[in-house]
Amino acid sequence: MRIQERTGAGNGRSAGSAQPAVGERLPSPPRERKPALAALAVLLILVGALGATMLVLRAGDRVEVVKVTSDIQAGESVGDHTTSVLVADDASIHYVPWTQHEELKKLKAKSPIYKGTVVIGEMFAEGAELPAGKVSVGVSLKEGQYPADIKPGDTVAVYRVGDTGSSGSRGSSNATGSAGSSGGGDGLIVERAKVSAVKSDSDSTISSTNLPVTLILDSGQAAAVTAAASAGQVALVIVPGN
Repeated sequence: MRIQERTGAGNGRSAGSAQPAVGERLPSPPRERKPALAALAVLLILVGALGATMLVLRAGDRVEVVKVTSDIQAGESVGDHTTSVLVADDASIHYVPWTQHEELKKLKAKSPIYKGTVVIGEMFAEGAELPAGKVSVGVSLKEGQYPADIKPGDTVAVYRVGDTGSSGSRGSSNATGSAGSSGGGDGLIVERAKVSAVKSDSDSTISSTNLPVTLILDSGQAAAVTAAASAGQVALVIVPGN
């Protein structure tokens, strides 16, 4: 009887101690801290904020300047071929402010300025500047004495042709290669000349159906060209080199 009582008592104690105490929690593993990643995240946030601030500042530090919308040849004015564009302000670049685009029309281009160029003051002068030994000659051409797509900047050959537009067209096409012809008869007067201006049909200053064209050529060729032009016997042919 005594042995059984002890055994029972021992069993009771063992069963009672197996239960966990009320409110006791199991230990959790310690969290691994990564200070380098946290610092990198903070740095990226700061860089992003700084970049956004710089963009805002740059966007507000712009000026409205002049850009040409078509090719401008040496000695020409920009006329109405301009538009405004915003660029970053830079004191070392002498942009022409858009507020001065009307005054810019009074100046002449020193050299060819191509479509889409943001112009600067050094590109212009008060008077037209021609290269040494060159002169500017104006001719008035009938239909058939010039290519339909002739434009400023083209390189052309100048021919003396017959009185009519049709004969002028035939003479200009058949005289190719006859270099160095003098003023008399059909033939080549100027092998290469530069077209500096072409008046459009919409120009209100044109009072006839003829097309006024301004050529830049050697001074020694001017007499023959003007003589043929005054007689209405000039034809232009676009040649390679444009």
